[in-house]
Amino acid sequence: MLAYRQGDAQAFNVLLARHQRPVFNFLIRQVNNKTLAEDLLQEVFLRVIRGAGTYKKQAKFTTWLYTIARNLCIDNARRAKHRKAASLDQPMGKMNEGGRTMGETIADKAPGVERQAASRRLQDRIQQAVGRLSDEQREVFLMREQLNMPFKEIAEVIGCPENTVKSRMRYALEHLRKQLDDYREVAKAVHS
Repeated sequence: MLAYRQGDAQAFNVLLARHQRPVFNFLIRQVNNKTLAEDLLQEVFLRVIRGAGTYKKQAKFTTWLYTIARNLCIDNARRAKHRKAASLDQPMGKMNEGGRTMGETIADKAPGVERQAASRRLQDRIQQAVGRLSDEQREVFLMREQLNMPFKEIAEVIGCPENTVKSRMRYALEHLRKQLDDYREVAKAVHS
């Protein structure tokens, strides 16, 4: 980051190559929407470019980067409260046009997809369980499990004591165990 700040444009390409995928993975798990995560990823790196002059070398770059990503997710969540969501179970088109839903229209009827469908159901169940975590627990869980960030760095990113981060992680894991306990057999079948 320091090289980029000093005018080395190639240094930004190195930063982008190193951090683009992990930041995208963090964003997609936070917002659960690929297109939105891509948009937020662009915004993260635009803010890195714009904020290069304010970056302090005392701070770890990843801490600064994930703070930007986290803040964008929070801003997005605030805006999302005012948006109306569409459902795959909602009938398409005008009333009385067959009543087919988007989910029925895009469902795959090809043979041999049973295992893939079970795997997808399991993934969906995990995503739902993670989505039911409180915002605080979810962000700690994702930073720890998906980004392999140490508790100390997570504490710096979200601005709270390290013990609070550890507590949120413990509660997140307890919640996930309870939510996913009935899916152990499905997971065994999918992964065998």
